[in-house]
Amino acid sequence: MIKPRQPVPALSVPLLGGGTWTLADQKPENFTMVVVYRGYHCPICSGYLGDLNRKAAQFAEKGVNVLVVSSDTEERAAEAKEKWGLDNLTIGYGLTLDSGREWGLFVSSSRGKTSTGVVEPDLFLEPGLFLVRPDGTLYWASIQTMPFARPQFGEVLKGLDFAIEKNYPARGEV
Repeated sequence: MIKPRQPVPALSVPLLGGGTWTLADQKPENFTMVVVYRGYHCPICSGYLGDLNRKAAQFAEKGVNVLVVSSDTEERAAEAKEKWGLDNLTIGYGLTLDSGREWGLFVSSSRGKTSTGVVEPDLFLEPGLFLVRPDGTLYWASIQTMPFARPQFGEVLKGLDFAIEKNYPARGEV
């Protein structure tokens, strides 16, 4: 289990449009936010990431670099970007199940088609949201076993205002 104030596992994933995103290469003013979503099959992810897409500039204004990633293939990630209108987000794909487990994420097995008619992959990662300090240590994490009841990005933005203004320390380190 990764703990606040401790280094997070290495993370490197291919990006839609080419290139590779590597956490160690990030140099944010305040934080890097890694948002792991379930994949193109998830109708809740569509709305959730749509909200983040609309708020992407607000995160950038607060000195937060954002990566959205799943265990999806490049093709499925590209479909999500296009069909969900995620033009303001950096989108990675191919996060391995082993890497997800290193980050404390849960893995689920397919239950077939979802309500959107898209078949779930045989195995996929459940959602997580991580704020990582520029020094590579964990500041905040939310790890889910279900697709619903995730941290709302408006609340995350408010929390960032407080944390940055007060230089509030990471909690839960003991």
